[in-house]
Amino acid sequence: MAIIAAEGFSFRYPDAERDTLHELSFTIEEGEFVVLLGPSGCGKTTLLRHLKRELAPVGLHSGSISYQGRPLAELPAETAAGDIGIVFQNPDAQIVMDTVWHELAFAMENMGYPPSVMRSRLAEIAGLFGLEPLLYKSVHELSGGQKQLLNLASVLLLQPKLLLLDEPTSQLDPVAAREFIQTLQRLNEELSMTVIISEHRLEEVLPLADRVLMLEDGVLQAQDTPRGFVRGAGQGPNASHQAYLPTASRLFLALSPEASSVPLESIPLTVREGKRWLHSHAAATPADGSHPAAGVHPAVNAGCATASQDGAASRFTGKANAAAPLLSCREVTFRYEKDGPEVLRKLTLSLHRGELLAIMGGNGAGKSTLLHVLGGLAKPQRGKVESAKGLKSGLLAQNPLLYFSYDTVAEELRHMARYAGMSPEEEKREIEALLDVFQLHQVLDSHPHDISGGQQQKLALAMVMLLKPGVLLLDEPTKGLDPGAKERLAALLRQLLEQGISIIIVTHDVEFAAKYATRCAMLFDGSITAEGAPAEFFSSNYFYTTVVNRMVRDLLPQALTLEDVMRTWQDSGFRC
Repeated sequence: MAIIAAEGFSFRYPDAERDTLHELSFTIEEGEFVVLLGPSGCGKTTLLRHLKRELAPVGLHSGSISYQGRPLAELPAETAAGDIGIVFQNPDAQIVMDTVWHELAFAMENMGYPPSVMRSRLAEIAGLFGLEPLLYKSVHELSGGQKQLLNLASVLLLQPKLLLLDEPTSQLDPVAAREFIQTLQRLNEELSMTVIISEHRLEEVLPLADRVLMLEDGVLQAQDTPRGFVRGAGQGPNASHQAYLPTASRLFLALSPEASSVPLESIPLTVREGKRWLHSHAAATPADGSHPAAGVHPAVNAGCATASQDGAASRFTGKANAAAPLLSCREVTFRYEKDGPEVLRKLTLSLHRGELLAIMGGNGAGKSTLLHVLGGLAKPQRGKVESAKGLKSGLLAQNPLLYFSYDTVAEELRHMARYAGMSPEEEKREIEALLDVFQLHQVLDSHPHDISGGQQQKLALAMVMLLKPGVLLLDEPTKGLDPGAKERLAALLRQLLEQGISIIIVTHDVEFAAKYATRCAMLFDGSITAEGAPAEFFSSNYFYTTVVNRMVRDLLPQALTLEDVMRTWQDSGFRC
């Protein structure tokens, strides 16, 4: 039975020139796991909000959306609130109470559940999510991963039949994200809970999906199984969809020109499937027609020695200066309260001109705090922060809403340009260039709070860029960005590196850091525990490494990206 059915549904925001959602028709069966994907601003969040009636945006709509055969608008309030749950992208946006216990009880109290039912459900869910040690803690003491688990637990206490998730792992580290997605898998498989998830981190979620729905400019461009979606992306008209595929699938398409004739069940989605396929592919007939013994092709073995060197050369795009650091901290210790725990402990780190340094670590490790200390927004209790004379830094905080004060995107950009002291001609030129890079032309007249999370992130970064800082401090700059937007951001960062600007990014995006950083560092227990060039840094890690490295480590120990693998295959003369 269909739990959700949309028939020719369209929606347009007030005063908008075009539909945000245009004539969507689809059905979702009970117990399905559905992945909703597409570029930032394509309408994913708007669609999810329409499925949660209480959050539906104001505007013009036509067509219909029904839940279990009844129009959403006609559902009793208790059914709409209890049967359909939603988890947002920003963990803090959903938490309303002061302690974990109160937050868990809040929704049940609003629904009027008797105390006995509340205690029983709370005990069950707290046990399932391991929340007992946190019950009496302040929500402000929780890490991002713990907050997101708390949000999910709060929703599940109402025992929903349909769970909606809007990029729930965008602010989680790789380990926390994997655990969160595994929890969703258990809910789907063991409780037959219907899951609809909008997500850019597709390595883990796409293999779990029963179906994929892809939106572009508010139009439903694809409805298929994951493997069917992969096969379709390998064909000409849908080639742009490849950016949304898991790495195993993209490598398969790159090395298999006849992918359209391969049986669906043979198309790899996971690391395990990709690794098996790759080993069999590497042992296949080589280009010279000879038949090597079972195992890895000799040319591939020969390529292993040079893959990491070539890959590192292609990733290094800046002009790092070995002279005195542009920005550095020495033996820095920081705590928020006099008697509170040390967030940073005797931390030493330096940044040179033209360098892109990626700082990684778990949620709550102190990465954002370190950026604030380096940017002069927080003063360490011990140690010293030093910067080059006259250095101006620009900080992009994790929450882009902190940067918005005006009613439209255009006003935000104009006021920031004027604050930076630009002439009218320079203002127009710089804003136009950033609008092109971040593709914000279509939302110029929109309120910053009404655009998607990815667009908010791009707008905040554009505002920081207008200040023309010598050092950029970016906290999760790829959060909420689709693959195309990440490529455009990378191109912009490359230009800045070539101009001698230095960049520090705090990120959970392992793939982005591996591809574009010149140096990586791990923050753990308040200190930098490891740092080095991407090839050495990631190839020695187990979880904090790229999907490509996990998949090809036996063949190419230091290959991190698809480009590394393809370069070795092509240079070795291996037939693809």
